[in-house]
Amino acid sequence: MCDALGLAMRRPGVPDQVLTDNGKVFTARFGPGPGPVLFDRICTENGITHLLTAPRSPTTTGKVEHWHKTLRGEFLTGKVFASLDDAQTQLDGWVRHYHHERPHQSIGRVPPIERFQLAAQSSGPVEAPPPEPADIGVPVTTRRVSAKGTISFAAAQYKAGVWLAGQEVEVVCEGGLVQLHHRAVLIATHARRHAPEKQAAGRQRGRRLPPAPKKVTAASVIRKVDSSGNVCFAGTSYRVGNTYRRRQVQVAIVGDTVEISVGEQLIRSHRGRHDRTREHGALANPGGRANRINAA
Repeated sequence: MCDALGLAMRRPGVPDQVLTDNGKVFTARFGPGPGPVLFDRICTENGITHLLTAPRSPTTTGKVEHWHKTLRGEFLTGKVFASLDDAQTQLDGWVRHYHHERPHQSIGRVPPIERFQLAAQSSGPVEAPPPEPADIGVPVTTRRVSAKGTISFAAAQYKAGVWLAGQEVEVVCEGGLVQLHHRAVLIATHARRHAPEKQAAGRQRGRRLPPAPKKVTAASVIRKVDSSGNVCFAGTSYRVGNTYRRRQVQVAIVGDTVEISVGEQLIRSHRGRHDRTREHGALANPGGRANRINAA
């Protein structure tokens, strides 16, 4: 695994972050040893933030699990290799095809290399992306989220989230990316799937000024997500999701809505179901009752 990380740094460059599960090759979090393992030391020496998944949460690393499935289905099934060198040579060729030629549905039917080219490089010459049409600029418009959790923009579909069904989101197009905001909080980023020439017409519907920076004016507290993926506020349980189990989240009251965020990212929005007469006490106790599992 450490050799793979070293190879990855030599080719595309040192990443800002790397996400792994809690295997002993990656972390001493659950191992018998007292100190960091080699993988962690490599991350520290190269300024890489090492992110760990929650225990027993394989869906957190769903992208690499899906890649393993694709590798087996498109490359390994039915293959017989003459030698280890032959296997490595064929695998290298398939990986290059996967990254540079094979279209990916989740990023607009383009190869991943086109998505990586959107990121700024820390060193070396950078080839400028193709210029946008002159009248596009940085368009911002609004769309209502469908019951399926998607919005339509310039004849293309973009995922916002089923939990936002019926609500309006702001659509910001810039540098080949489509960003979706809800109440000035970034909720999703997609590679552009629509045709650039349709963008100017798409922005005319529901056009708005760019979203202002978020102002924290709503009353909010910190709660810890329990083992069921919920938080308790004012004696009422609100769903957060298994991905955030045992993590701290911010619970804010905005009008009649309970909004749950991690940092600046809004992850859930619920219509308030708690007793409003108990709200003041809940807001006055930032961590919840000490003898509860949601105590921060």
